[in-house]
Amino acid sequence: MNDDAPSDRTDASAGDAIPNCIDGATPETVRAAIASGTALSGADGFAGGIDGRLVRDVLGRYPLFSAADDPATWSFDPTDLADPDPVPAGHARDASGDTELWTLPDPKPCADGERAVAAVRDAVVRSVDAVPGSPPIAFSGGLDSSILAARIGGPLYVGGFEGSHDVAAARSAADALGRTLRVVEFSHADIERGIPEVAAATGRTNPMDIQIALPLYLVAEAAAADGHDRLALGQGADELFGGYAKIAKAPGDHRVEADTVRGAARETVRTLPRQLERDVLALRAAGVEPVVPLLADRVVGAALRLPGEWLVDGDERKVALRRAADFLPAALRAREKKAVQYGSLLAREFDRLARQAGFKKRMDDHLGQYVESLRPE
Repeated sequence: MNDDAPSDRTDASAGDAIPNCIDGATPETVRAAIASGTALSGADGFAGGIDGRLVRDVLGRYPLFSAADDPATWSFDPTDLADPDPVPAGHARDASGDTELWTLPDPKPCADGERAVAAVRDAVVRSVDAVPGSPPIAFSGGLDSSILAARIGGPLYVGGFEGSHDVAAARSAADALGRTLRVVEFSHADIERGIPEVAAATGRTNPMDIQIALPLYLVAEAAAADGHDRLALGQGADELFGGYAKIAKAPGDHRVEADTVRGAARETVRTLPRQLERDVLALRAAGVEPVVPLLADRVVGAALRLPGEWLVDGDERKVALRRAADFLPAALRAREKKAVQYGSLLAREFDRLARQAGFKKRMDDHLGQYVESLRPE
């Protein structure tokens, strides 16, 4: 995220007043965003205490929690609090309750598709090129992580069980980019160890949340063990640019309420705060700070102006982003990817371990019962 911004994520604040302590941006930047009411102000995400209130940016790119009955007791880490209550994205919280400060912009779609793609290209290149240093990259070999790998010089890490789609795709993509790759091979012991650790860090025991966060956690652990304190990820691109099947199938997919592709993409973008909260907490627990240039304000703004046909065209998803990434080899621009829990084969092995432990598929919520069985008493 914003590597130049001050932050202090180690202590929960308590008392009658909320001190000024912002993660992700300077207090002056946050005050300007509040004064203007501009949701995408160029701050690229923030959260914390400012002028007696807790605030969190419109996409929830930085987690923030307070005690359920006392906003003056708060933290960036839910494990600091007995009863953590997340501050909603785009809101301020104080003793009087939650107040919405920013809403997701809803600009008119750009009528000129080529101009819209050029805006995406400019936003993506500027944001990725602005990443300081050369952090390692979580690399699946798909379009999003290849965009990062083509422009950031840090080492590439892929995680998965041997024979998984992600490991094979990452190897071929790294070869196409002329880059070396560090393969983090998962084991059953990693799953058994990692489940309670991810659950503790995120406060979530839902099997799907665990399956999504655990591969990120294991890759981040490996990067941290190699001496890195940041990890670049391509998060947000599927939501912003129409990468999900549920967006492509709108309005026929029961998972979205929108009746257009563009509306479905916007609806999916609104799910980012809860997803990012989970992923950021898991990555921090592993010892790294996430760097997410494809969620920079300028990229979000450019994506929100895309017409539906530049999100999905027939069977092709993320149309504008593929056109914008013209600095990639054509084969990588055309790549599709699997969700991390499936591409890494972690979901398959997770289920295998649950059944081996006696939690059969015929049982109600057999995966959830398996997760609970691994948590400390």
